[in-house]
Formats: sequence, C-alpha cells, structure tokens
Amino acid sequence: MKVDIFFAQHTVFTFNDIFAFLAKDKDPQPKNSTIYNLLTYHQAQGHIVRIRKGLYTSVPKGILPSQCPIDPFLIASKMADDSILGYRTALDLFGKLHTVRNEFIYISKKRETKSFIFRDVQYKAVSIPTALKKAHNEQFGVQSVDRLGQKIRVTSLERTLVDILDRPNLCGSWEEIWRSLENIEYFDIDQVLKYALLLSKSTTIAKLGLFLDTHRDRLMIPDAFFEQLLIRRPHKPFYLTPNQKIPQKMLAKWNVIVPSSLLNREWEEPHENI
Repeated sequence: MKVDIFFAQHTVFTFNDIFAFLAKDKDPQPKNSTIYNLLTYHQAQGHIVRIRKGLYTSVPKGILPSQCPIDPFLIASKMADDSILGYRTALDLFGKLHTVRNEFIYISKKRETKSFIFRDVQYKAVSIPTALKKAHNEQFGVQSVDRLGQKIRVTSLERTLVDILDRPNLCGSWEEIWRSLENIEYFDIDQVLKYALLLSKSTTIAKLGLFLDTHRDRLMIPDAFFEQLLIRRPHKPFYLTPNQKIPQKMLAKWNVIVPSSLLNREWEEPHENI
C-alpha cells in the first residue's frame, strides 16, 4: 500500500507530511477527515504512535508500539513547521555536548509557552533572536543534515557558538558551556564574526571574545579578528554570572567579571593532563 511506503520512509511525521504525500498528483485532493480516519486506523493497528496532535512516529514491523524507540532529534525537528534545532541540542546533534540531558531545544516563530514532554523527554521551544527577525535573516547559519534518512535543520557550529554565549541559560553552567565548546575543533571565524555583528549585543561580543581569546592558539585565530570585537565590547564591566558572592576576577580587556573557578578550570583534576 502507498501509506506503507510513507511509513517506511518517515520515522517521524506530521499530519501535513502525510497529507502532502497522499495528495500528490491527486485530483480531487483528499479530505482532512479521510486522513484522520486513516491515521486512527493505523494507530489502532499498532503501525504508528501518536506523539501529540498532528505528530506521529511509524513503528517498524515486529516491534510493539510501547517498545518502539523514537529519536528525540527527529521529534524536535517536527515540533513546528519551521523548527530548527539549536543551542544545547545543536551541540548534542554534532556530538559536542559535554553532558547529555533529556531536554531538546528547537527554535521557532511560533514559540510555545509550555514545554512538551513525551516519554520522559522534554521539548522546549525558544524564539528566534530579535536581531535576525529585524534583519529578515532568520535562516542565517541554518543547515540541513540527514538524520536516520530524514532531513532536519540545525544551526551551524558557528551560529551555535554565538547563540549559546548570547543565551547561556539554554546550555547549563559555565563549566558545561566551556567544556562543550572546547569539543569543537574548528570554526569558520568569518561566519562567527558576521553572526556576532548581526546580533549586535556588546555583552555577547565580550563573551565571545573571552572564549576565543582563551583558545586563540588552538583555534589559530588572528589578531585582526579580536580587533573587530574589542571596539564593540561593553563600555562598562558586567558579570558573567548573576552569582556575585563567588570569587571573581575582572578582565579589563573584555570588561567582564568572570568566576575564578572558570578561569582556573577548577573542574580539572590535578593529574588530568599527566
């Protein structure tokens, strides 16, 4: 059957996906009620699992629906029509996240106020950065990658670097951020600079300068790159973390006050590099 072909090709799909598939080259177009009845039948037969309204996953033959593994990256990529995996989830997809969590973040115009939980995994929508919307450039640094035979969209490592420094609460502690970003071996510095200037936030530029300055030798970053950031750093010092009771140090070069534990890399064991 035609619908069996669709299920085999789509691990996770939306109502609109299967409607478009079944409506292709058909005149007249199928009714919504016909598609809903079809999905209800296949759900009852154990061929698909309903994740939430309008979102489903196909079940391979020989596997019980309750035991069917479902890829959370695919679910996050289908949570909205314009869904883009970003922040911590982008790092996770690229294998750079230091600590894996059961929370997946996607970027969408239609931001939902409440997170969605399915099988103990949380899916959280975040808004598109305002600067990108104003510039009509929401797709900057977005790329398409293959995931289990399906194309999904994710922010590039260059955009993800800047996005995480812009909204660090979406990646965890500063130790987690530092250790995750250090897993990235290479950045296209021109793209990093272009995106940082597009966001045009002085504090984000300072955080970017701090991280890359700390790793300039490993990443082979030229002095000219930092000159572009230094002229755009904040005029007044700011705290990297709101917890001002912990030991901190002022770095005048970037006008940022940084926890001493981060500068001293206190998470490392004394013998770790031996």
